[in-house]
Amino acid sequence: MKIENLTNAEMQAIIQTLVNMIDIGIHVVNKDGKTIIYNKKMADIEEMDPNNVHGKNILELFKFNNETESTLISALRGNATKKSKQTYFTHNGQEITTINDTCPLYDSTQQICGAIEVAKDITNLERIIRDNILKKGDTKFTFDHIIGKSIKIAEVIEASKRATRTSSSILIVGETGTGKELFAQSIHNGSKRSSYPFISQNCAALPESLIEGILFGTKKGAFTGSIERPGLFEQAEGGTLLLDEINSLDPTLQAKLLRALQEKAIRRVGDTKDKKIDVRVIATINEDPIDAIANGHLRKDLFYRLSVVSLFIPPLRERKDDTQILAQSFLKKFNHLFDMNVKSISKHVLALFEVYDWPGNVRELEHIIEGAMNLMEPEEVIIDVPHLPISFRQKGTELVDPAVYDENQFYEKDKEESKELLTLEDYMTNREKEYLEKILKEHDYNISQTAKTLQISRQSLQYRLRKFKLK
Repeated sequence: MKIENLTNAEMQAIIQTLVNMIDIGIHVVNKDGKTIIYNKKMADIEEMDPNNVHGKNILELFKFNNETESTLISALRGNATKKSKQTYFTHNGQEITTINDTCPLYDSTQQICGAIEVAKDITNLERIIRDNILKKGDTKFTFDHIIGKSIKIAEVIEASKRATRTSSSILIVGETGTGKELFAQSIHNGSKRSSYPFISQNCAALPESLIEGILFGTKKGAFTGSIERPGLFEQAEGGTLLLDEINSLDPTLQAKLLRALQEKAIRRVGDTKDKKIDVRVIATINEDPIDAIANGHLRKDLFYRLSVVSLFIPPLRERKDDTQILAQSFLKKFNHLFDMNVKSISKHVLALFEVYDWPGNVRELEHIIEGAMNLMEPEEVIIDVPHLPISFRQKGTELVDPAVYDENQFYEKDKEESKELLTLEDYMTNREKEYLEKILKEHDYNISQTAKTLQISRQSLQYRLRKFKLK
């Protein structure tokens, strides 16, 4: 049989067979971003059912930090990429990292009609490399650990990522519990200094008589009992030094710190010689810098030297959109730590979270989830109002209209719902089966008419009938 005599269906079958034989991921989309070819290897990499991918827009199935990070979407705009690393998430939250070759497809009129991507899976390799880097840098957080989808937090993350390209000093401003050290570690791990030390020191945690020697080191004989000891600046050589709560540092030491930043040199206590240093300094402050200067907590000249890059971390009350996603992440964390299987947080608890002001910010939310899970019975699978700390319950319920809030009623209802709790996938599967049965019945079980109404192919419908064991 000559190839020109083949029908479109036969050609599609041959193409699908060929791409499935290739041991590398292949994904092709049309001009609308909907999948038209998705081979077996790609399905294995992403652990997706091809039947759930075909015909759907990739942005419905995969999550990218923003649309431009999808190399396929970029190709639809005419941008070809070669050996581009891409990290993204599947619909079930699985992280995937691939090396992609992607290019646009053109029709006979030279208009873009789609895009093709050839992908090599490096998910495990990337995880190994990342873990090793974290061990070297003595840190555990990267930008992937910063949870939030609100505009305010997204802007800070983007500014922080840009700051990884240089070695300029950074001042991170934020209330207690907003995650300032999380950002500092992420910047370090995203920079060229990531393989060098990350040293952190809380300036409020040590007496003034000791902190100078800790920061700059001491020379033997400088004072009674002193030894030859390098300070934190020397220990952080080549890497990053985080000075937490810089506004707690004595003004005299602030002056010495300013000199070290300007001269890129330090002098040990009792020494007469300077020592050159190559350290990036990141400082944090838990009050408004203008107020700190006015109150004498921060030298104005040190503020200008540190704030080459200024990052303002928003308090949780200003990013309420992130409350639910943060709570779910802490639920997952403590499930793992406590070997529990709590599945969700009741809508009534989430409603309290929405109206609460969060003076302790993200750290307070984490402690509330941890405390609630400590009070749960082994058979309980939903965090509900009675599990919350009493102090939080009293504050939270005062903010909710009593006419629409009945704590006991909500709790009983959610306990009832928890008895037959389904995963989202199971729930959607049940609904799909019920809908198929309904449409089949309406068309007297005529396959062609049912497929037409559902706007799917006969083959796709028959696949679902076999899947759900429908006759």
